[in-house]
Amino acid sequence: MNEENELSYFKGGLAIGVSLGIISGIASTLWYQKQRTVDADLVLENVKEAFLKEGPIEGSWIEFEKKPLRKFAIHSKTYNGGISRLEDGVMVQYEFTADALTGTVIDVKRIKE
Repeated sequence: MNEENELSYFKGGLAIGVSLGIISGIASTLWYQKQRTVDADLVLENVKEAFLKEGPIEGSWIEFEKKPLRKFAIHSKTYNGGISRLEDGVMVQYEFTADALTGTVIDVKRIKE
């Protein structure tokens, strides 16, 4: 009878351990998915691809450091970057802001010279 109790305790402890492992694995996966950001190079490639549809570009850049952005109640991490190209023989520069979590371009501004 004593051996049966020990085996029962072992099975109960094993079940609790496995359950805790599964729960913590799911929780850490969900946390990682929420914290994961899109690579800055990929964001820049997507922006360049969109600009290339309208014509050639001369240069591009992106800051790899994520910066916080707050617009009203919305908080986000963003990348800032730029594109330059010739338009009617004049060099024109654009700056863009992209969401670091999704890679979506939030804003594009033409820089006046």
